[in-house]
Amino acid sequence: MSATVTDPTRPFFVIYVAWHPAFTDGARIAESLREHFRRKLYANIAGGTGLSVIYRSAAPPGSAAPLQINLDDAETTAIVVLVDPTLVADAPWVSYVQELVGRTEAAGLGHRVFPVSIDSSVLGELGVDEQALRWDRWSGSAEELLRRLIGELAYEFCRMLRHYLERLKHPADEEAALDAYLKKVQIFLSHSKHDGDGERIAHAIRDRLQDGHGLSSFFDVHDIPAGLRFHTVLRRMVQVSAMVAIHTDSYSSREWCRREVIEAKRWSVPLVVANSISDLDERGFPYMGNVPVIRMEPHGLDRIDFVIGRLLDEVLKDFLWRCQVELKRITIDPAVVFLPRPPELISLASLPPATDIPAPVIVYPDPPLSAEEGQLFADIAPHVRLLSMTEWLAGVAR
Repeated sequence: MSATVTDPTRPFFVIYVAWHPAFTDGARIAESLREHFRRKLYANIAGGTGLSVIYRSAAPPGSAAPLQINLDDAETTAIVVLVDPTLVADAPWVSYVQELVGRTEAAGLGHRVFPVSIDSSVLGELGVDEQALRWDRWSGSAEELLRRLIGELAYEFCRMLRHYLERLKHPADEEAALDAYLKKVQIFLSHSKHDGDGERIAHAIRDRLQDGHGLSSFFDVHDIPAGLRFHTVLRRMVQVSAMVAIHTDSYSSREWCRREVIEAKRWSVPLVVANSISDLDERGFPYMGNVPVIRMEPHGLDRIDFVIGRLLDEVLKDFLWRCQVELKRITIDPAVVFLPRPPELISLASLPPATDIPAPVIVYPDPPLSAEEGQLFADIAPHVRLLSMTEWLAGVAR
């Protein structure tokens, strides 16, 4: 692999947002993107400050266009261009965007321009072939449009990081890297069919996934080919998917729902719980904790986009974490096990046999576990050492 792919002095993912200074909503949209991708949700995965989000709008003195973007400043670069009528009417700005598109195309899939079509008339005038995010075709309030944009971008960023991760693992295999970029994120909809809400909510989420985000979903029996064993396919799909657990009244009482959650935890896949209990859960399943929980009224499905958006955030966080781990792979002791979220007691089930690794170290995203959680691990598994990423890196440095 070339030195440029794993240069430790530069970030592996940077986001730029560009908009014409005369676009009145540009700053508001850009600030919403910055606030989302630099907030605490991403800070613990991406080095303590969230993802780098850099603006390009105002031109420096003596220039008619913003500062150029140096693609060598990061391993992967996502450039979000808010394309409105004021931009396409400004020739220096059109040239600026076209030049960016040309350079990212030459640089490969690790650097992408994502045009956001604010108005239906702008794409033809911009003169670029890149597939645009069609803000102009979306409906809803300003807040809903922003949420949709953030979700769409999070999904595209997942594609970029999966491509980057494949290049880290197999630097000479360009076809595998392209396949990784084109592959859809698979969503597993875990739900109960034994109350009036589970299957109905799962259908609604599936329809929204297919309608808006280009995501692929697995809906248990409907997606299992004839002749294959039910439980074998279900287990495998859990292992390779991100999961939404639709927690309705009967969910915790169903064997296969419990199995699906346990498999998701054992394989550390991205997991979000949609809390749709309408009355009572007789025994809350203990392994549904330690993940984001979003309240969604079982008869009011207006929060589906919140559920999908948070799941996409969890998927993006997972790719960010896996990239960090892969970049440090050459320095990793075989006894170190990396988890993409804080450990819990079920995490012990995923550790290698004690005969292979008698004193494993679990490394997880910051911040460190609370004292009471750490003590519980010390009481039950005193041979296992728990370290946050920062603590582990400090130990490596010593």
